[in-house]
Amino acid sequence: MTEAIMDREQTFTSEYPFASHWLDIDGWRYHYVDEGAGDPILFVHGNPTWSFAFRRLIQHFSPTHRALAVDHLGCGLSDKPADWTYRLANHVHNLRCFVRQLDLRDVTLVVHDWGGPIGLGVFVEELERVRRVVIMNTAAYPSSRIPKRIAMCRWPLFGTVAIRGFNGFSQAALRMATAHPEQWTQAARQGYLFPYDSWEHRIAVDRFVKDIPMQPNHPSYPMIRRLEKRLPRLADKPILLAWGMRDWCFTPHFLERFQEIYPDAETAAFDDAGHYLFEDAPAALAAKIEEFISRT
Repeated sequence: MTEAIMDREQTFTSEYPFASHWLDIDGWRYHYVDEGAGDPILFVHGNPTWSFAFRRLIQHFSPTHRALAVDHLGCGLSDKPADWTYRLANHVHNLRCFVRQLDLRDVTLVVHDWGGPIGLGVFVEELERVRRVVIMNTAAYPSSRIPKRIAMCRWPLFGTVAIRGFNGFSQAALRMATAHPEQWTQAARQGYLFPYDSWEHRIAVDRFVKDIPMQPNHPSYPMIRRLEKRLPRLADKPILLAWGMRDWCFTPHFLERFQEIYPDAETAAFDDAGHYLFEDAPAALAAKIEEFISRT
Protein backbone atom coordinates (compact mmCIF):
# COMPACT_ATOMS: atom_id res chain seq x y z
CA MET A 1 0.00 0.00 0.00
CA THR A 2 1.46 3.36 -1.00
CA GLU A 3 2.00 6.15 1.52
CA ALA A 4 -0.58 8.31 -0.28
CA ILE A 5 -3.27 5.63 0.03
CA MET A 6 -2.41 5.05 3.69
CA ASP A 7 -2.69 8.79 4.40
CA ARG A 8 -6.04 8.91 2.62
CA GLU A 9 -7.38 5.96 4.62
CA GLN A 10 -6.13 7.42 7.90
CA THR A 11 -7.83 10.74 7.16
CA PHE A 12 -11.03 8.95 6.20
CA THR A 13 -11.14 6.79 9.33
CA SER A 14 -10.65 9.82 11.57
CA GLU A 15 -14.07 11.00 10.36
CA TYR A 16 -15.64 7.54 10.20
CA PRO A 17 -14.42 5.55 13.22
CA PHE A 18 -16.97 2.76 12.95
CA ALA A 19 -16.65 -1.00 12.74
CA SER A 20 -17.72 -2.42 9.41
CA HIS A 21 -20.31 -5.16 9.05
CA TRP A 22 -21.47 -7.01 5.95
CA LEU A 23 -24.48 -9.12 5.06
CA ASP A 24 -24.59 -11.57 2.18
CA ILE A 25 -27.53 -10.57 0.00
CA ASP A 26 -27.95 -12.70 -3.11
CA GLY A 27 -24.22 -13.42 -3.11
CA TRP A 28 -23.10 -9.79 -2.75
CA ARG A 29 -21.47 -8.14 0.27
CA TYR A 30 -23.79 -5.45 1.62
CA HIS A 31 -22.02 -3.10 4.02
CA TYR A 32 -23.49 -1.40 7.04
CA VAL A 33 -22.61 0.39 10.26
CA ASP A 34 -24.18 -0.85 13.50
CA GLU A 35 -23.32 1.27 16.55
CA GLY A 36 -24.90 1.38 20.00
CA ALA A 37 -27.88 -0.39 21.50
CA GLY A 38 -31.55 0.34 22.02
CA ASP A 39 -34.35 1.21 19.63
CA PRO A 40 -32.97 1.25 16.08
CA ILE A 41 -32.50 4.31 13.91
CA LEU A 42 -31.92 3.32 10.29
CA PHE A 43 -30.19 5.86 8.02
CA VAL A 44 -30.61 5.36 4.26
CA HIS A 45 -28.39 7.42 1.96
CA GLY A 46 -28.70 8.74 -1.58
CA ASN A 47 -26.40 9.48 -4.51
CA PRO A 48 -23.47 10.17 -4.65
CA THR A 49 -23.10 9.65 -0.91
CA TRP A 50 -22.83 6.62 1.37
CA SER A 51 -23.15 5.86 5.08
CA PHE A 52 -20.32 8.34 5.70
CA ALA A 53 -22.87 11.14 5.23
CA PHE A 54 -24.57 10.14 8.49
CA ARG A 55 -21.39 9.86 10.57
CA ARG A 56 -22.29 12.77 12.88
CA LEU A 57 -25.82 11.52 13.40
CA ILE A 58 -24.50 8.04 14.13
CA GLN A 59 -22.11 9.45 16.73
CA HIS A 60 -24.88 11.59 18.22
CA PHE A 61 -27.43 8.81 18.59
CA SER A 62 -25.33 5.69 19.25
CA PRO A 63 -24.99 6.40 23.01
CA THR A 64 -28.78 6.06 23.38
CA HIS A 65 -29.95 4.12 20.31
CA ARG A 66 -28.87 1.44 17.89
CA ALA A 67 -27.69 3.54 14.94
CA LEU A 68 -27.54 1.66 11.64
CA ALA A 69 -26.54 2.99 8.24
CA VAL A 70 -26.37 0.92 5.07
CA ASP A 71 -24.39 1.29 1.85
CA HIS A 72 -26.44 0.45 -1.22
CA LEU A 73 -24.87 -2.08 -3.55
CA GLY A 74 -22.34 -0.22 -5.68
CA CYS A 75 -21.90 2.44 -2.99
CA GLY A 76 -19.64 3.00 -0.02
CA LEU A 77 -17.96 -0.17 1.18
CA SER A 78 -20.48 -2.57 -0.38
CA ASP A 79 -19.62 -4.67 -3.42
CA LYS A 80 -19.66 -2.83 -6.74
CA PRO A 81 -20.56 -5.48 -9.31
CA ALA A 82 -20.40 -4.67 -13.00
CA ASP A 83 -23.15 -7.15 -13.89
CA TRP A 84 -25.87 -6.21 -11.38
CA THR A 85 -29.15 -4.49 -12.29
CA TYR A 86 -28.92 -1.05 -10.68
CA ARG A 87 -32.63 -0.21 -10.51
CA LEU A 88 -34.82 1.20 -7.76
CA ALA A 89 -36.63 -2.11 -7.29
CA ASN A 90 -33.34 -3.94 -6.78
CA HIS A 91 -32.13 -1.48 -4.14
CA VAL A 92 -35.48 -1.76 -2.35
CA HIS A 93 -35.14 -5.55 -2.43
CA ASN A 94 -31.68 -5.38 -0.86
CA LEU A 95 -32.74 -3.05 1.94
CA ARG A 96 -35.80 -5.16 2.67
CA CYS A 97 -33.58 -8.24 2.93
CA PHE A 98 -31.35 -6.30 5.32
CA VAL A 99 -34.26 -5.23 7.53
CA ARG A 100 -35.63 -8.76 7.64
CA GLN A 101 -32.31 -10.50 8.25
CA LEU A 102 -31.60 -8.21 11.21
CA ASP A 103 -35.29 -8.40 12.21
CA LEU A 104 -35.43 -4.67 12.86
CA ARG A 105 -38.50 -3.42 14.72
CA ASP A 106 -39.67 -0.10 16.19
CA VAL A 107 -37.47 1.54 13.58
CA THR A 108 -36.96 5.26 13.25
CA LEU A 109 -36.38 5.52 9.51
CA VAL A 110 -34.22 8.44 8.31
CA VAL A 111 -34.01 8.88 4.54
CA HIS A 112 -32.28 11.30 2.19
CA ASP A 113 -32.17 11.69 -1.61
CA TRP A 114 -32.38 8.23 -3.26
CA GLY A 115 -32.73 6.86 0.25
CA GLY A 116 -36.26 8.26 0.16
CA PRO A 117 -37.80 5.97 -2.45
CA ILE A 118 -35.59 3.08 -1.33
CA GLY A 119 -36.34 3.34 2.39
CA LEU A 120 -39.98 4.30 2.00
CA GLY A 121 -40.32 1.61 -0.64
CA VAL A 122 -39.39 -0.95 1.99
CA PHE A 123 -41.44 0.31 4.90
CA VAL A 124 -44.72 0.89 3.08
CA GLU A 125 -44.62 -2.91 2.91
CA GLU A 126 -43.24 -3.43 6.45
CA LEU A 127 -45.55 -1.16 8.44
CA GLU A 128 -45.31 -3.23 11.61
CA ARG A 129 -41.55 -2.63 11.75
CA VAL A 130 -41.49 1.19 11.58
CA ARG A 131 -42.21 3.54 14.51
CA ARG A 132 -41.59 6.94 12.93
CA VAL A 133 -40.07 8.48 9.79
CA VAL A 134 -37.71 11.38 9.09
CA ILE A 135 -37.72 12.51 5.45
CA MET A 136 -34.93 14.79 4.19
CA ASN A 137 -34.61 16.41 0.74
CA THR A 138 -35.92 13.65 -1.48
CA ALA A 139 -38.81 12.58 -3.69
CA ALA A 140 -40.75 9.33 -3.68
CA TYR A 141 -43.19 9.99 -6.49
CA PRO A 142 -42.96 10.80 -10.22
CA SER A 143 -41.79 14.30 -11.09
CA SER A 144 -40.81 15.98 -14.33
CA ARG A 145 -38.57 18.47 -12.53
CA ILE A 146 -34.86 17.91 -12.99
CA PRO A 147 -32.07 20.52 -12.89
CA LYS A 148 -30.22 20.96 -16.16
CA ARG A 149 -26.88 20.10 -14.58
CA ILE A 150 -28.25 16.69 -13.56
CA ALA A 151 -30.07 16.17 -16.84
CA MET A 152 -26.74 16.62 -18.65
CA CYS A 153 -25.31 13.72 -16.65
CA ARG A 154 -27.99 11.48 -18.19
CA TRP A 155 -26.83 12.17 -21.74
CA PRO A 156 -25.55 9.03 -23.47
CA LEU A 157 -21.76 8.68 -23.42
CA PHE A 158 -21.15 12.22 -22.09
CA GLY A 159 -22.81 11.48 -18.76
CA THR A 160 -20.99 8.21 -18.20
CA VAL A 161 -17.61 9.67 -19.12
CA ALA A 162 -18.18 12.68 -16.86
CA ILE A 163 -19.35 10.60 -13.92
CA ARG A 164 -17.21 7.47 -14.17
CA GLY A 165 -14.20 8.87 -15.99
CA PHE A 166 -13.78 12.21 -14.22
CA ASN A 167 -15.81 11.65 -11.04
CA GLY A 168 -17.69 14.78 -12.05
CA PHE A 169 -20.90 14.05 -10.18
CA SER A 170 -19.30 13.30 -6.81
CA GLN A 171 -16.77 16.12 -7.09
CA ALA A 172 -19.42 18.65 -8.07
CA ALA A 173 -21.66 17.61 -5.20
CA LEU A 174 -19.00 18.65 -2.69
CA ARG A 175 -19.53 22.23 -3.88
CA MET A 176 -23.11 22.31 -5.11
CA ALA A 177 -24.95 20.18 -2.55
CA THR A 178 -23.99 22.35 0.40
CA ALA A 179 -24.74 25.94 1.27
CA HIS A 180 -21.31 26.37 2.85
CA PRO A 181 -18.64 24.46 0.91
CA GLU A 182 -15.97 26.73 2.39
CA GLN A 183 -16.56 25.15 5.80
CA TRP A 184 -15.73 21.62 4.71
CA THR A 185 -12.59 19.97 6.03
CA GLN A 186 -10.26 18.04 3.78
CA ALA A 187 -11.08 14.91 5.77
CA ALA A 188 -14.79 15.31 5.01
CA ARG A 189 -14.13 15.79 1.30
CA GLN A 190 -11.91 12.74 1.18
CA GLY A 191 -14.48 10.72 3.08
CA TYR A 192 -17.24 11.39 0.58
CA LEU A 193 -14.97 10.52 -2.35
CA PHE A 194 -13.19 7.59 -0.70
CA PRO A 195 -15.23 4.69 -2.19
CA TYR A 196 -15.50 6.24 -5.66
CA ASP A 197 -11.86 6.17 -6.71
CA SER A 198 -12.03 4.52 -10.14
CA TRP A 199 -14.17 3.96 -13.22
CA GLU A 200 -15.25 0.56 -11.87
CA HIS A 201 -16.13 1.91 -8.43
CA ARG A 202 -18.35 4.71 -9.80
CA ILE A 203 -20.83 2.45 -11.53
CA ALA A 204 -23.67 3.04 -9.05
CA VAL A 205 -23.20 6.81 -9.13
CA ASP A 206 -23.74 6.70 -12.88
CA ARG A 207 -26.60 4.20 -12.76
CA PHE A 208 -28.50 6.11 -10.07
CA VAL A 209 -28.51 9.21 -12.29
CA LYS A 210 -29.78 7.19 -15.23
CA ASP A 211 -32.41 5.48 -13.09
CA ILE A 212 -34.30 8.71 -12.37
CA PRO A 213 -37.74 7.79 -13.78
CA MET A 214 -38.71 10.90 -15.71
CA GLN A 215 -41.06 9.28 -18.24
CA PRO A 216 -43.69 6.49 -18.09
CA ASN A 217 -41.57 4.31 -20.39
CA HIS A 218 -38.62 4.33 -17.98
CA PRO A 219 -37.98 0.91 -16.37
CA SER A 220 -38.32 2.33 -12.83
CA TYR A 221 -41.42 4.43 -13.52
CA PRO A 222 -43.95 1.71 -12.55
CA MET A 223 -42.09 1.24 -9.26
CA ILE A 224 -42.13 4.94 -8.35
CA ARG A 225 -45.79 5.26 -9.38
CA ARG A 226 -46.70 2.28 -7.21
CA LEU A 227 -44.76 3.76 -4.31
CA GLU A 228 -46.57 7.08 -4.68
CA LYS A 229 -49.90 5.29 -4.30
CA ARG A 230 -48.69 3.46 -1.19
CA LEU A 231 -47.10 6.40 0.64
CA PRO A 232 -50.36 7.16 2.52
CA ARG A 233 -49.94 3.83 4.31
CA LEU A 234 -47.42 5.62 6.55
CA ALA A 235 -49.72 8.56 7.29
CA ASP A 236 -50.58 7.37 10.80
CA LYS A 237 -46.89 7.23 11.79
CA PRO A 238 -45.15 10.27 13.28
CA ILE A 239 -43.37 11.96 10.36
CA LEU A 240 -40.77 14.72 10.40
CA LEU A 241 -39.98 16.56 7.18
CA ALA A 242 -36.49 18.00 7.72
CA TRP A 243 -35.55 20.13 4.73
CA GLY A 244 -32.51 22.09 3.61
CA MET A 245 -34.25 25.04 1.98
CA ARG A 246 -31.29 26.07 -0.18
CA ASP A 247 -31.34 22.79 -2.10
CA TRP A 248 -31.44 23.58 -5.84
CA CYS A 249 -32.37 19.99 -6.70
CA PHE A 250 -35.03 19.00 -4.17
CA THR A 251 -36.41 22.50 -3.83
CA PRO A 252 -39.20 23.50 -1.41
CA HIS A 253 -41.61 22.35 -4.12
CA PHE A 254 -40.78 18.75 -3.17
CA LEU A 255 -41.29 19.53 0.50
CA GLU A 256 -44.73 20.92 -0.31
CA ARG A 257 -45.64 17.72 -2.12
CA PHE A 258 -44.77 15.67 0.96
CA GLN A 259 -46.82 18.07 3.08
CA GLU A 260 -49.78 17.31 0.82
CA ILE A 261 -49.25 13.56 1.16
CA TYR A 262 -48.71 13.81 4.94
CA PRO A 263 -50.79 16.76 6.17
CA ASP A 264 -50.15 15.85 9.81
CA ALA A 265 -46.37 15.72 9.38
CA GLU A 266 -44.14 18.09 11.29
CA THR A 267 -41.85 20.31 9.22
CA ALA A 268 -38.40 21.55 10.22
CA ALA A 269 -37.09 24.00 7.61
CA PHE A 270 -33.35 24.67 7.72
CA ASP A 271 -33.16 28.00 5.92
CA ASP A 272 -29.37 28.14 5.63
CA ALA A 273 -28.80 24.54 4.58
CA GLY A 274 -28.55 22.94 1.16
CA HIS A 275 -29.06 19.39 -0.07
CA TYR A 276 -26.49 18.03 2.38
CA LEU A 277 -28.26 19.51 5.40
CA PHE A 278 -26.41 17.01 7.63
CA GLU A 279 -23.22 18.90 6.67
CA ASP A 280 -24.63 22.44 6.77
CA ALA A 281 -26.59 22.10 10.02
CA PRO A 282 -25.47 18.90 11.77
CA ALA A 283 -26.03 19.99 15.36
CA ALA A 284 -29.42 21.58 14.72
CA LEU A 285 -30.55 18.59 12.67
CA ALA A 286 -29.48 16.10 15.34
CA ALA A 287 -31.20 18.13 18.05
CA LYS A 288 -34.42 18.30 16.07
CA ILE A 289 -34.48 14.57 15.35
CA GLU A 290 -33.69 13.82 19.00
CA GLU A 291 -36.54 16.03 20.18
CA PHE A 292 -38.88 14.46 17.63
CA ILE A 293 -38.01 10.94 18.78
CA SER A 294 -38.41 11.79 22.46
CA ARG A 295 -41.86 13.24 21.81
CA THR A 296 -43.25 10.53 19.55
